[in-house]
Parts: sequence; structure tokens; C-alpha cells
Amino acid sequence: MEMTVKGAADLLKGAKDVLILCHQSPDGDTLGSGYGLYFCLKKLGVRARVLCPDEIPELFKPLLRGYREEPFDPALVVAVDIADAKLMGRLCAQYGDSVDLCIDHHISNTGYARRLLLDREAAGTAEVIFALAKEWGLAPDPHLADCLYTGIATDSGCFKYQNTTPRTHRIAAELMEWGADAAEINRAIFDTKSQGRLAAESALIRSIRYFCGGRLAVAVMDLATIAETGAGPADFDGLTALPRQVEGVEIGVTLREREPGFFKVSVRTSSYVDASALAARLGGGGHIRAAGCTVRGTADDAVETIHQLAKEFLH
Repeated sequence: MEMTVKGAADLLKGAKDVLILCHQSPDGDTLGSGYGLYFCLKKLGVRARVLCPDEIPELFKPLLRGYREEPFDPALVVAVDIADAKLMGRLCAQYGDSVDLCIDHHISNTGYARRLLLDREAAGTAEVIFALAKEWGLAPDPHLADCLYTGIATDSGCFKYQNTTPRTHRIAAELMEWGADAAEINRAIFDTKSQGRLAAESALIRSIRYFCGGRLAVAVMDLATIAETGAGPADFDGLTALPRQVEGVEIGVTLREREPGFFKVSVRTSSYVDASALAARLGGGGHIRAAGCTVRGTADDAVETIHQLAKEFLH
């Protein structure tokens, strides 16, 4: 059942003991939204905690400032920025069938939760959390603003992606008025790279192969290559955009091996191919310009699967 912002706000305000779930391989939007919602609920006097299936990257740990872990049996389970229950990773077995409310912005949301607050026009789920904060009439708060600005900046590519709307800029401006340290957040996320990140970028660029007259670029990071770079999980955030940045490329794909024979596929498109539709053919989903899925097999098999499928969309 889809809900309005007011309906979701009333549900959350009247709840007790809210568990907030983030998705696996956490990014700035799921974490900014998750902790942003946590701090909103604390202001309302609602007990809450945040649960993430994977380790939180150092880059985003400032979002946890002021967070206090409180054990309880949840009365309400809320998923943020999770379009499909399987994206909960190790938490799916326990919570995949028991999410009371999903707050999201993905057009590919599978409707797995009992209730859904979905804004398909939002650049990030953090925009939806901002709408809830406004509905509750919460006073401006710098740390809450940092959380929500992080989510919006991350999923809009620092306001460069096609999902950025005039509303996105207006919300970001208001968050800056609330006290969000936009310059520092943007510097940390977009302008700071570890040595591992540089090594990962170099390896990924060397691996790029071109197909379909240069309109398809595919990069592969297998386990051996990842080990050679010495890069950690957080060093791969944002790398998926590199193949699409090559001039003339319409579909840029990055395949990263998560375990032997199991590749996470990230699809990015430039202008006319629907990345979500392409990923859906392989059991995934996402946005029009950014989507993902998984494939099994050898690296060469995975590349060929993507190649054959991309040809259909490019025609």
C-alpha cells in the first residue's frame, strides 16, 4: 500500500521502538537517510536504532555523531533506500518479509513492504526524509542537515546527474540554511581519494573493453585484481561512473567480483538507454540512468552476457 508523506509521518510519530534498515554496500543516501530518520524520530521522542548489513565506510562515519545504540524488540521495521528486499544482504532472511514501511525513490521498487512511501521524482531517499522532517515541523538542526545533504549529494552525483531537479537544489539550499557543511561534505565525498582508491581507478581503467562501435564500455574488477590494488570496499564507491565517462559511450558497465564466480554489475547510461530496464532483464533494477544486478559465471561469460544484452538496447 502506497502512503502519502502525511500518512507515513503520522505512522512514524505514533510508533514505538522503530528499527531502521539500510541496504548492503551502504552509500551516502541509505546512510544519510537512515541516520537522518533516526535523528528526526529522536526529536519526536520515538526510540529508534539503525541496522546496516555491511560495515559503514569511514567516509560516512561522521553521520553517526550523536547516535546511541539502544537494544529493543522493534514494533515497527522501516527500510530506507531499499528497492528490493534482497538488497538487505544478510538481513534479508530475518527482515525481508517483515518490513512495515519502506521509504524510497527507486522506480524499480518491488513493493515488498507492507506500506510504501515512494517519491519517484526524488534524486535521493534523503529528499523524502526531508519532506517528513518538514511535515513534523522539526526545528533546523545542523547535524540532521549534514545527514540529508550527504544523501542528496551522493545520489545526485554532486548535483550533476539527470535526476537532479529544481526541487533538489531548493532542498539542498534549505539544508545549507539549516547548517549543513556542504563544502566539507562535497570535498570529503567527491574530492578526496585514498591511495587504494587511486590504485582501484587505475586498474579499472586498464580493464575497460569497448563493444558496439564504442557505444558500450565494460570494465571488470575480479578478485585477484581487487587484491592487488589493496583497496577497501569504500574505495570502490563511485568507480562505476568511469566507463560511461568515455566520449561516445552510451552504456558504461562495471563488473566487480564479490565472491568467486559472482559479479555485481553496475550499469550507467548517457542519454537514451534505460539502465533500469537493462538491469531488470538480469533480475536487477534501479534508475533510468543508473541501475544494477548480479551475474554468475566467469569474467568472460559475464562480459559476453552484458555485450549481447546491450546490443539489443543500443539497436
